[in-house]
Amino acid sequence: MVPGAAVETGILRRFANDQLLTLAKLVVENALQPIVEVGTGAVFGYESLMRGHDRIGFDSPLDLLDQAAAAGHLVALEQMVASRALAKFATLPHFSDTTLFLNLDVRLIARGDELVDSVLQHLRQANIPPSSICFELSERFDNTSVPEFAGLVARLRKSGFKLAIDDFGVGHGEMKLLCDFPLDYVKIDRHFIAGLDGNPRKRHLVKNIVNFCHVLGVRVIAEGIETEAEFIACREFGVDLVQGWFIARPTTLMNELKPSFPHLQEIGKVRRSAQSLDEILIRRQIEHMPTVFEHESIDSVFDLFRRNPRQSFFPVLNANGEPRGIINEFHLKEFIYQPFGRDLLKNKVYERSISHFVERAPIVGLDADAERLMSIFANMDGSDCVILTENMRYAGVVSAASLIRIINEKQLKTAQDQNPLTGLPGNRAIRDLMQDFARDGDDTRFFCYCDFDHFKPFNDHYGFQSGDHAISLFAAVLRRYFFAEGDFLGHVGGDDFFIGLRDWTREELTEILDRLLSDFHDDVVELYSEDDRAAGRIQGQDRHGRDREFPLMRCSIGVLELPQGLVIDDVNRVSSEIAELKKKAKSSDSGLVIDLYSGR
Repeated sequence: MVPGAAVETGILRRFANDQLLTLAKLVVENALQPIVEVGTGAVFGYESLMRGHDRIGFDSPLDLLDQAAAAGHLVALEQMVASRALAKFATLPHFSDTTLFLNLDVRLIARGDELVDSVLQHLRQANIPPSSICFELSERFDNTSVPEFAGLVARLRKSGFKLAIDDFGVGHGEMKLLCDFPLDYVKIDRHFIAGLDGNPRKRHLVKNIVNFCHVLGVRVIAEGIETEAEFIACREFGVDLVQGWFIARPTTLMNELKPSFPHLQEIGKVRRSAQSLDEILIRRQIEHMPTVFEHESIDSVFDLFRRNPRQSFFPVLNANGEPRGIINEFHLKEFIYQPFGRDLLKNKVYERSISHFVERAPIVGLDADAERLMSIFANMDGSDCVILTENMRYAGVVSAASLIRIINEKQLKTAQDQNPLTGLPGNRAIRDLMQDFARDGDDTRFFCYCDFDHFKPFNDHYGFQSGDHAISLFAAVLRRYFFAEGDFLGHVGGDDFFIGLRDWTREELTEILDRLLSDFHDDVVELYSEDDRAAGRIQGQDRHGRDREFPLMRCSIGVLELPQGLVIDDVNRVSSEIAELKKKAKSSDSGLVIDLYSGR
């Protein structure tokens, strides 16, 4: 910045200290940035961001807010910004089904009632339900250290607002907030998302943040998505919502806002088809339980328990159809069995609404696989169910008994897919493993496609029983060399096999596969007659019915290496490269070709 400009900015900011609100009203605008559902690409909500601060000499919105706080204008400035954001939000065609995310500065907590009253007034005028508003708790300072914080959170929840932790991972007191307060969302800071696809430590952290948030019934938003690979990694770890420049930049122009983003839907197509078996099984067992809304009277809960005497709990939703948790019968027993207990609940002085009795429950999307649901059940503490959502709205619940049925049926389906001759998993399991490995770049991965050379002439000459013997022999050799946990062996069909490995080196794999091919050749030649072994060939017919000589059988293996950090969404690209490597292996002297994934 030139010296003259610095002087001009300093003069402007000194002037702004007295006339801050007047200037802010003239130049400050609200930009909206879409927050999008990972599975569908549909817009779930918008974060309101301040723009125009630079026109009055401030480098960032935080700089402007700090100056306003020092001048005693913070509440008035935030009220103005919030009211303009709400006015803009109310012009959206489907605002009642969308969520507006507003930042709540910790310095406003002491006067939080004043701000909440102002927001509620604007909502009533625009006919917007409070459940369409989510306050983001800024972690620049420790919210929990402010004495009025717990009271403000209680009032926000009672009013129907949603709550989120902003910039999770780089702030103050975040774990205390998760532990002690009923939150709806955690927004993972951009620091952990940038380069997530190629950073094993970040991947481990994000994966575990998502898991423990879902166990606590909290949905996860990834901030600052800037690349397709980051988006894919977040989706694979179960992140619920995303925002960032890869999806859309913030805009002050309402006509630039879209209801959905097709490029995310296209990226998601392969994923949804890959999990179709789990989703089918879960949909069969999902329990479509009656629900109550948190804004309804407590009488509606008593009526629901009366009409469903065998049911001990019911899911609780907000006005937007999103799950808040469950309400359990035992929470109400002290009132049911006390004299005048039900009258006490209705007393305006006592003020006990449905939201007061909501118990958090694990919440995950309907596209989660069965193993993930099982992991959540294993880590939660005595919850009655897992709440499932579709497009972020309530879809039903899965109980422990339902999950056991899902796992049993999946195991049965998997067993049915196994090859009866070798007992190895078949094509469905192979495809699922390839998709899982391709999307998880924590380690180096190898896909090995094994195919016998000259198997058909041998099978024709000696009969199918000898052919089956050769296939069983190869399966036994595979198990001899690949037996560690995580080594995957599959039987594509006939004389085609598949090996999936991770965290090996190319040198280690080359040595093992060379020994495997040598052992198989030594074993399989014993299946030939002594004369054919001595000749080193047999008579047979090729695919065109012509008589010719064929060498003795061997196996060829084409190996595709996926380096650490590489994430691939479309596994069909991987399959096409494996097919090319298989051809090269068959024409090579050694029968083994290992090559790095090229992405062609």
